[in-house]
Amino acid sequence: MARNIQSLERAAAMLRLLAGGERRLGLSDIASSLDLAKGTAHGILRTLQAEGFVEQDEASGRYQLGAELLRLGTTYLDVHELRARALVWTDDLARSSGESVHLGVLHQQGVLIVHHVFRPDDSRQVLEIGAMQPLHCTALGKVLSAYDPVAHSEALESDRKAFTDRTVCELTEFEQILDVTRARGYAADVEETWEGVASIAAPIHDRRRMPVGAVGITGAVERLCRPDEEGALRPELIAAVRDCARAVSRDLGAGRF
Repeated sequence: MARNIQSLERAAAMLRLLAGGERRLGLSDIASSLDLAKGTAHGILRTLQAEGFVEQDEASGRYQLGAELLRLGTTYLDVHELRARALVWTDDLARSSGESVHLGVLHQQGVLIVHHVFRPDDSRQVLEIGAMQPLHCTALGKVLSAYDPVAHSEALESDRKAFTDRTVCELTEFEQILDVTRARGYAADVEETWEGVASIAAPIHDRRRMPVGAVGITGAVERLCRPDEEGALRPELIAAVRDCARAVSRDLGAGRF
């Protein structure tokens, strides 16, 4: 049986102590409560402080939980609430569009897929929850980059790799695409990431009217695009995706968009 890593166990115990006791604790209090030498306790606290998990009050020298833990906890709750609110609506979107549906959120320098509804047919499909997609060329990524300032910065700083001949990598053209995305309320990817594949996505907002994710459909170009105009997406599919995004946003308390 694999042994636990003692330093991680001690760090976890320290975080629990800070979470459950007084608002701030001194080094001696922490060391004695956990039966640790002061030098050991100080080394763990210094590491946690460098990572933002613990903060030290300059005046008293006492320690408390840091903002990074709050951010991680809020992200966890937000993602799970987003997925829970989207379950019914994404199922409806898959049925009405006949395509697979993805729900994505910003994670590091990409889009993390947190929910995936299979295309409603008998074809063999692979569950993509936990997969990452690029920000600059996928429909989900463009939506997040257009509406979320953090995602926008990440997209600008990332290596905008060309996946196909249609991938837009140049900064000025990319910014123009984001302007168009904001103006029309959805983003498109027609063979920019995968040959023969198209996607449509729209933003999801929370009760603060802040962007918290994106929802979209993905399928073959011949199904998502109009046969009479190359690269033009079918308007009824655009409407379906936007309606789904609005419905999830309303359930998150965003009101009408």
